Amino acid sequence: MNTIAVNASKSYDVIIESGGCARIGKKVRALFPAAKKIALVTDENVYKHYAPAVANAFNDAGFDGHIIVGAPGEASKNGESYFGLLEKLAKYQLTRADLIVALGGGVVGDLAGFAAATYLRGINFIQIPTTLLAMVDSSVGGKTGINLSAGKNLAGAFWQPSLVLCDPAILKTLPDQIFRDGMAEVIKYGMIRDFEILKKLEYNLTGGDLEAIIAKCIAIKRDIVEKDERDTGERMLLNFGHTVGHALEKLSNYTLSHGFGVGLGMMIDTCAAVKKGHCPPDLPKMLGKLLSRYQLPVAIDYSPQEIYKAALGDKKRAGDSITIVVPTALGKSELLTMPTAELLGWIEGGVAR
Repeated sequence: MNTIAVNASKSYDVIIESGGCARIGKKVRALFPAAKKIALVTDENVYKHYAPAVANAFNDAGFDGHIIVGAPGEASKNGESYFGLLEKLAKYQLTRADLIVALGGGVVGDLAGFAAATYLRGINFIQIPTTLLAMVDSSVGGKTGINLSAGKNLAGAFWQPSLVLCDPAILKTLPDQIFRDGMAEVIKYGMIRDFEILKKLEYNLTGGDLEAIIAKCIAIKRDIVEKDERDTGERMLLNFGHTVGHALEKLSNYTLSHGFGVGLGMMIDTCAAVKKGHCPPDLPKMLGKLLSRYQLPVAIDYSPQEIYKAALGDKKRAGDSITIVVPTALGKSELLTMPTAELLGWIEGGVAR
């Protein structure tokens, strides 16, 4: 078991423990002895594999459990799902002493976390991420939200969980594409902060390697979040590839997964950085080799003009400027703020490799 303490506006632990799902009820009961009810929020895919066992673990610990099952996929992370979830929480009469538990990938965690931040003006919630992407990224740090028709994650709140449990045993049952989706975020952490991660990814990963990489990614995010919880400075480094990636997701009507979009976004930003003289010319080739190794796409189906138009709704835009994450070397990155009008040229430079 590996425990990483996060000390943000709320202090909590991220526990990495194979088989930990079977013991989650006892862990949460120790944290919240007075809680009576939990709302276990999940989706149809995760429900079939894990929800009954996790619900039983909470029931055995004396919780009155309610399972709320939603549709899977990014397209369901919307206002309708959000308000529907709030209505069910009210129907089950959860109080501020009770808990929401997010069991699923990033979509479930974002949606359940936003509901936790706003139901009764805020109640505690637990993250049990079931995908690699959610384990290394979205379950930690307190970003919650839903998508609007204008763009991704445009409504939300910063609301830290009370506990995060990452059970690597779950990853053995992930569909290959979902695992690859998470590898894009792992590569992101290596590119922005840790060259050693990139070196590890050049070889076949064992179970122990993967667990260590998960811990390393979480520790990097913890360190950044503790310095900049509200995403106004250093935390923006975690958005490497995300401005273009979110635009590509939106253009595909969210049929392109988040990790695939981020991988493409990282490639475009890295190529653009070379054109602008921010990083060595061999960096795109190295990044492309890693993306290809984990079967992540490196070619896009949209024009720079289409991507630019979709990116104008990005939440990282501030007035007439936007901040991009620029790789300067393997394992190093910096923030570059540019006028929004220059973003099209940046994207054009990244697409024309």
